[in-house]
Amino acid sequence: MSSCYGKNVKISIFGQSHSEAIGVVIDGLPWGFQPDMQALSDFMTRRAPGQNELGTARKEADRVEILSGLVNGKTCGAPLAAAIKNTNAHSADYENIMDIPRPGHADFTAHMKFGGCQDVSGGGHFSGRLTAPLCIAGAICKQILEREGICIGAHIDSVAGISDDKFNPMIVSAADFERVLANGFPVLNAEAGEKMRAAILAAKAEGDSVGGTVECAVTGLPAGLGDPMFDGMENRIAQIVFGIPAIKGIEFGNGFEAAALRGSENNDPYRMANGKIVTEGNNHGGILGGITSGMPLLFRVAVKPTPSIFKEQNSVSMSKNENAVLTVKGRHDPCIVQRVVPCVEAAAAIAVLDAWLDYKMYR
Repeated sequence: MSSCYGKNVKISIFGQSHSEAIGVVIDGLPWGFQPDMQALSDFMTRRAPGQNELGTARKEADRVEILSGLVNGKTCGAPLAAAIKNTNAHSADYENIMDIPRPGHADFTAHMKFGGCQDVSGGGHFSGRLTAPLCIAGAICKQILEREGICIGAHIDSVAGISDDKFNPMIVSAADFERVLANGFPVLNAEAGEKMRAAILAAKAEGDSVGGTVECAVTGLPAGLGDPMFDGMENRIAQIVFGIPAIKGIEFGNGFEAAALRGSENNDPYRMANGKIVTEGNNHGGILGGITSGMPLLFRVAVKPTPSIFKEQNSVSMSKNENAVLTVKGRHDPCIVQRVVPCVEAAAAIAVLDAWLDYKMYR
């Protein structure tokens, strides 16, 4: 199934954007762990829609209801199931999408795959709405990792070509993550954040949208997590990160910039520090051969502009087999990058915990 992920921690996501509820089933969580429900709620708020003028007007509380998997507030070994009720769906806004697909969206490919049986309302199960249950699973995995001294944080790297400061790849810490949260708008540099907000509002005023990039870091990882080839850390992270709609690219460490460097420039020499082997740089982003090096793990993702825009666009009528002009209705984000930030953290947390449980088996 396209909605399942994981080797040790297995997650399955269910629901559609406008179905009665959406949710997640998480199997393989360590038993005896007591999730902090307030911290879970706070994490969900970071992703929730309808909070300000920068996002969609659709308001959802995203209140998490735990259906099973806890006894006396602690994980009991049974799969943990959680759901979120959809309370503010306007399905009528999507009636014309059944026949005239949105450029840049999955409407056409979904039609070809499911023969017109797909749910088009709000994008169905292709919607970014399904990142809410992903965030439930990720927030819980994140709490478990924090108990082990492993912290995960992300920020907007860029929006509409406007760049934020970057994490220091050698000494990124939980304090950097706290600074992002304290800013409200998830950036390190508040001045850059104001410019990004202005660019988002300018695109919104024109009925258009903008994209950007998100940078994520994982700290506190020992050397040795991951495997060569198909179960490498890059593989595990990339697979689940691409489950976030609108992600179009991912790079680790220097990423594509490494292609323009010589080996003598890109290699990170080793040295001893306080009795521990470290690298002098972190161009490798904390991963070598699919296995963590003990340095901070860093990656960046590219987020495309929201495809549902209010400008007229050329499309086709699939029932008439003729060209058509589409005017999108409904409530849509002029930029989703700020709401993608917690989703990327959630995806990273699930992938890292999955690998951490492998690592612990051999220790």
